[in-house]
Amino acid sequence: MTLNELFDILDLNKDGELSRSELHIAAQRMRWHWHEAPVLAVLDLLAIVKPVPRNSFIAFMNQIAEDPLGPYGKVLLNAPHFSPPIASRDDFHSTRRRGECNNTLKKHHGVKSDDNTYGDGISLLEHTAGTNVANDYKGLLNTLDSSHFSIDDAALLIIDPQRSFINGVWMQSIGSQAKVDVKPIEQAFSNCAQLLDENCHRIETMFTRCPFPPGSYDWDDRLAATIDSTQLYFIKPGNSILFPSTNGFREWVKICINNGKKVLVMGGCTLNSCLRVSSIETQNHFKNQKLQVIVDLSLSGARTSNYISSTMYGGLSAVESAVREMIAAGVQVVRRAEWK
Repeated sequence: MTLNELFDILDLNKDGELSRSELHIAAQRMRWHWHEAPVLAVLDLLAIVKPVPRNSFIAFMNQIAEDPLGPYGKVLLNAPHFSPPIASRDDFHSTRRRGECNNTLKKHHGVKSDDNTYGDGISLLEHTAGTNVANDYKGLLNTLDSSHFSIDDAALLIIDPQRSFINGVWMQSIGSQAKVDVKPIEQAFSNCAQLLDENCHRIETMFTRCPFPPGSYDWDDRLAATIDSTQLYFIKPGNSILFPSTNGFREWVKICINNGKKVLVMGGCTLNSCLRVSSIETQNHFKNQKLQVIVDLSLSGARTSNYISSTMYGGLSAVESAVREMIAAGVQVVRRAEWK
């Protein structure tokens, strides 16, 4: 199949341009899966501001084919993150949401201080994994300090808040206990959505997305109504936000630092893999810029099974082992970050 023929299949309304909605509908009809997921991710990002015309589509696909890094190479430099010049793009480093803020929410300054505002996972773990596991996690939380900072001084990065982890291919790959196993991730996504709703337009926020097949690539339902359809994001195919180097993350952090941000709060999933690796590598990469990375456990989730102690981690759970590793690397891990 030639690229012209592929474009004709994807261009459902035959107007000579490929929109994001056409891309996702056509990809599902063509039964794109894991092999095509990276191309789906790149084309989705390239079409986020405006549809991609035929000539550009062919140029992008040829660039992917010729680059040793394929869809994770220089083709990403065509994304809206870099054009026009990144330093002048206000929407690159600001959270944009569908319509207006939720008017049913009470107006207040920052996040509420009530400990029951966000589920901390203890009662959830008691229900899904038992009292001993819940108590172990509670003990871990009690060892952590709180963190208070001004919204003006901090930015937020939410890692992979996608449908795949709750009701898609990643969740389905877990097996018969999947629905229970992803409950902590589900709660983390709910807490992320609540934080953004309660601080509409106030917290400088960006997101990552991991390449998944059609239907699993979308935002999780808990955040889909909060995140604007044209919100930019960083493609992150592995555990580290720093790969690929062309995904725009480094540039965003530099803009945040230049704008006076001293703190980068991270949440999302999963706590013992992507969050662990991304927070540690970001802390190390920007250590000379005096940026403090904070992982907010109320906004972060892992599989229920990863909260259970294991001989693989010297009697610790995968989650507690990850928390200790992050702290040892200079990342501040907190029960819940307090935005003021």
